[in-house]
Formats: sequence, C-alpha cells, structure tokens
Amino acid sequence: MTRRARLLCVAAILACGALGVLSSTQTWLTVVLDDGAGRTLDVPGASAIPVLAPLSLAVLALGGALSIVGVVLRYLFGGLTLLIAALLAWLTTQVAFTHPTSSVSSTVTEATGITGETAVEAMVASISATPWPVVTLAGWIVLLAAGVVTLATAHRWRGSGRRYRTDDTPRTTAAAGSRPHDAIDSWDDLSRGDDPTDRPLD
Repeated sequence: MTRRARLLCVAAILACGALGVLSSTQTWLTVVLDDGAGRTLDVPGASAIPVLAPLSLAVLALGGALSIVGVVLRYLFGGLTLLIAALLAWLTTQVAFTHPTSSVSSTVTEATGITGETAVEAMVASISATPWPVVTLAGWIVLLAAGVVTLATAHRWRGSGRRYRTDDTPRTTAAAGSRPHDAIDSWDDLSRGDDPTDRPLD
C-alpha cells in the first residue's frame, strides 16, 4: 500500500507538472478589442499567468526528486508541492472565472502598443475563456491532493535501492575476498576512498 502511494504521488506530481507546461502554450483567453474593427487576440496561459511555465517546471523537478530523496527532503518537497499547487490554483481560478484585465494586458500591449492598466481596460471590449483554465485548475487540485498524501505517507516510503549504496555491501565484500584482487576491485576501493597502494604486499 505504501509503495503504491509513493508511485501514485510521484506520477500525479509529474503529470500535473507536464499539464502545466503544456497548458502554458495553449490559448486561455480570447480578447475582443474596442478598436472599431473588433480585432480578436488569443492569450496563451504563459501570458495570462507569467509564473505558470516556470512553476510547472519546478513541479516536474519536485516529482522527479521525490522518487530518490530521503525522508527529510520528502517532507520539504511535499510542502513545496502544496505551496505551488495552492498558488497556481488561486491564480488559475482568477483567470478562469473573473477574467481580470491584468491577465491580458501584456498581449494587448504587444498588439496595440497601448500601455497602462486604465488604457488597456478601455481598449478591451470583452474577454472570454477557453476550457484550458478549468482543465488546468483540475490539475492543480490533483496536485494539492498529491502533496497532502506525500506529507501523510512520506515517512513510510522505502529508500532508494541498496544496489546503489557503497556503505552496505557485505555480499560484494565477501565475494571479493574469495578471489584475487584485480584492477576492477582496485577502482572500487578508490571510489570508497581506500588507496590499494597502501596495502602490505602478500
């Protein structure tokens, strides 16, 4: 059960991070300008929420790190996952349901050259949202749940595989003792900080 919880948490965090990165390139809002021609502009997620892409990449990094770190860092990374998920959920909710002018200002300024919140707001006739903000918000809710489960179960997760450890290799040592010391053994000794040239000659 604990192994399954770890697998689900890591997979969910990685999936949510990937969703955020993908969503940052998709159209979140459509703006109709009050310029006489009714020009329409598409606003991608990265423009609506400037921190969307970098924080999504951070989530991906956290998910990958959680699969190999020890107990203390699991709690730290689980807490960071919760904080990022809460922040992104709040920002995404604002864009999805209130469509603030600030989320389209950079796109409008780039298209028209008009700057200033008041001037941009006067230039915007209407703002409508695509399904992407709601889909992404659902991902952040899943990310929140994954962070909670991580904090609740992290102390029971097994550590990384012992085959990668150099301080707990009794079988390897026993096997090495049963045969002549060769060049490979000497390299292994050096990797453990043991200089084979200091050994007495047989």
